[in-house]
Amino acid sequence: MVVGIGVTTAAASDPIMDSRELLADPVASNGSRIMKATFTGDRTIRLFVYSAAMEQHFPVDVQRPADASVPRPTLYLLNGADGGEGSANWKTRTDIVSGFLADKNVNVVQPIGGAFTYYTDWINEDPTRGKIKWRTFFTEELPPLIDAALGTNGINAVAGLSTSGTTVLNLPIHKPGLYSAVAAYSGCAQTADPIGREFVKLGVDVWGGGDTENMYGPAGAPAWSENDPVLNAHGLRGLDLYLSTGNGLPGVHDTLDNRYSGGTGTNTLANQLIVGGLIEAATNFCTRNLKAELDSLGIPATYNFRPSGTHSWGYWNDDFIDSWPVLARGLGL
Repeated sequence: MVVGIGVTTAAASDPIMDSRELLADPVASNGSRIMKATFTGDRTIRLFVYSAAMEQHFPVDVQRPADASVPRPTLYLLNGADGGEGSANWKTRTDIVSGFLADKNVNVVQPIGGAFTYYTDWINEDPTRGKIKWRTFFTEELPPLIDAALGTNGINAVAGLSTSGTTVLNLPIHKPGLYSAVAAYSGCAQTADPIGREFVKLGVDVWGGGDTENMYGPAGAPAWSENDPVLNAHGLRGLDLYLSTGNGLPGVHDTLDNRYSGGTGTNTLANQLIVGGLIEAATNFCTRNLKAELDSLGIPATYNFRPSGTHSWGYWNDDFIDSWPVLARGLGL
């Protein structure tokens, strides 16, 4: 049994937090397992999970339900381009985890790692990062470990922003039945067309120093189309689905004193307005194309096309709250 180090008094309604011990020490079918669990607060745990597919271990942060006396569903909350490895993550930049979700009866699971990988399975090893198989991690390795170790009820939803806004649309397409609800904030659902491909290259090649040919191959290779949610939108049928984006124009969170920006001063704001504005205009284009495809297929979704807003955390904080009824419905809450 995996045991962590207790640091605070646990909630009496949660057998895991009360005992400081996970319910099981499971092993996934390919040998992936939880190596260690550290109890970091009254309701929080950091798991260290070994991925057999990537031959590495990664931290996974968990917030337990407000009432965990019975099995509860799980929300997988994915970070953006840097994988939450730096300060750009839901916990640091928003009030969502410890604030909005504090009274919700859901396991909140945030994997940390995978910067600039698009959380997908790469076709070739990366010269510096080795094997990159995040889709396998999210669909085959992590869920059975979470379900057994935390005693969940097996119902899952997934939400993500920016680059992981693409990921969260691809995951249910590649693993039907694993997730009941999906929320994508400011993601680009296109990868195979020239505009979508350049968007991916910006995140992987330019910002991350990677090589998209190791990720999906040269332009026109099958993997580009296989991981394009617009081309595979039929795979989103039956999900509780939420999609949001701004349009790049300055909005309520584009101010010098905005507490969600992660910094102050004119340079931070200028970057948010210029770079963040251009990126959000692109995600608006992608999201409208996905809506057109879903409409043509008769697949319903909840849309939030904001009349302003850049590619930044204040809007994602607001969008998560707006998406909660959709996620909660899928989770059975």
